[in-house]
Amino acid sequence: MIKNLSERANQLSIEKCSIPLSYEPEGLSINDWSLIRETAVKIIEARERNRSVILTFGAHTIKNGLAPLIIELVRKGWVTHLATNGAGIIHDWEFAFQGSSGEDVRENVKNGRFGIWHETGFYINLALITGAVEGLGYGESVGKMISEEGLFIPDISSLYDQAKLRMETEPEFSAAAIDLAGVLRRNSLKSGFLKIPHPWKSFSVQSSAWDLKIPFTGHPMFGHDIIYNHPANHGAAIGRVALTDFLYFAASVSNLDHGVYISLGSSVMSPMIFEKSLSMAQNIEIQRNNHIDNHFMLVVDLAGMDWDWAKDGEPPADNPSYYLRYCKTFSRMGGEMQYLRADNRDFLAGLYRELSGKATG
Repeated sequence: MIKNLSERANQLSIEKCSIPLSYEPEGLSINDWSLIRETAVKIIEARERNRSVILTFGAHTIKNGLAPLIIELVRKGWVTHLATNGAGIIHDWEFAFQGSSGEDVRENVKNGRFGIWHETGFYINLALITGAVEGLGYGESVGKMISEEGLFIPDISSLYDQAKLRMETEPEFSAAAIDLAGVLRRNSLKSGFLKIPHPWKSFSVQSSAWDLKIPFTGHPMFGHDIIYNHPANHGAAIGRVALTDFLYFAASVSNLDHGVYISLGSSVMSPMIFEKSLSMAQNIEIQRNNHIDNHFMLVVDLAGMDWDWAKDGEPPADNPSYYLRYCKTFSRMGGEMQYLRADNRDFLAGLYRELSGKATG
């Protein structure tokens, strides 16, 4: 049985947990501030060269209410690309839709209803399926829905007609159109604009990125997210929009020489997509007799670190630090890697203050 989202108890209210631009970092040491200042300088230099500044983050960055800071970093032109995992997409959407997010996982798994909520599963899946037909990426599809507070539902017969017409020249479009037509038919959806109010969309990073025309890419893993629990889930559509976003991401990485890459609380997604994207970009640069060597990478997480990656290189396999994927991967990516142990709220607030010239730490 799928229940309405309004029946779910939520642990987080965006209006209560949202971090204002005036937030004062409290947990940063002198050395932390020094590294944040260095990062700010690198970002300013990168933007002066029109190079990429990529911010990738895990879902807790959204859950901790950091949307206002992220949105302002983008609005000011300091960050040129945002990326997160499937959970980051979902929490951002739930905050925009109902102003709250974060269910009790332990309790709801026991009761067989974790993630089985109609609106989250239905609307996000529908956005991805329609976005695939429009040629949008994962983050664009959801961001557009939030910004426009709804989705345009095409006529089923026109989808079939277009699929037949473009089958030989655009087989990917035809497949996506047939998939969408099937979902619309199964759910008895009529053509026209489907109004989906998002009263708290001002807190949505995805919506703001869509409005500002800045890439916000979603990088899901099959089975990781609660939208897979809903009957409207469609794997082929997710694959299409996720692939589009991976290529968007790789394009930004190709512009990373003298740029900045920040991995904030993302221990798996960020290093995994970065190493493949950088390899692709490097391959093309080598063919042009160039090489991406001058990128600055800052990894921010809560785990303690007793290994100096910059000084001592990669630790041996019998050292636990070797298995910290987010440092091991980035230490192999050329350029310069630094690690900062910090709460994501303190880090982003500190970075914002440095970039805006307000830091006093």
